[in-house]
Amino acid sequence: MKPIPATKQMLGIVPRIIWFEPPERALADPVRFMAYAMTYARHEDMKLIREYVSDDDFREALDRAPPGIIDPRSWAYWNSKMGRYPPPPLPMRHFGDDKGPATLTGGCGRNSNPPSFRNDLEETRRAGREAWLKMRQLHPEETLEEIRRRAREDWLAQHGPEKN
Repeated sequence: MKPIPATKQMLGIVPRIIWFEPPERALADPVRFMAYAMTYARHEDMKLIREYVSDDDFREALDRAPPGIIDPRSWAYWNSKMGRYPPPPLPMRHFGDDKGPATLTGGCGRNSNPPSFRNDLEETRRAGREAWLKMRQLHPEETLEEIRRRAREDWLAQHGPEKN
């Protein structure tokens, strides 16, 4: 994506969109800036931004959007405005998996995981159940009631009322 120029007009609207850092730093990463703009920019702000951002740049910003910035409603709206209906899945964070170290994945760009990987909740549930079963094999003699009693005692010992 080509850089967004730091004109006087742009420097005037950037603090309304990314209020927590200097405008020059916000404009230094156009993909991240566009993600915030898609979520927080007013109509008038977006009209000015669109003078510098082509449709292709806008699509690239959607493809490479960092996870956690664009809300679902804005994601659906801007994808539909760019001719993408239904919209692809939102960018999601992924912290570690069996395949390697923790990674953060972006949108639907070349280096992101396929949507089936990002949205496979059934696989996540299955993996969680397997982990639980392995844990249960370590202590097969304990009943659920004993586990609850021990957890309650541990909690009370750590957080319960102090004895005077």
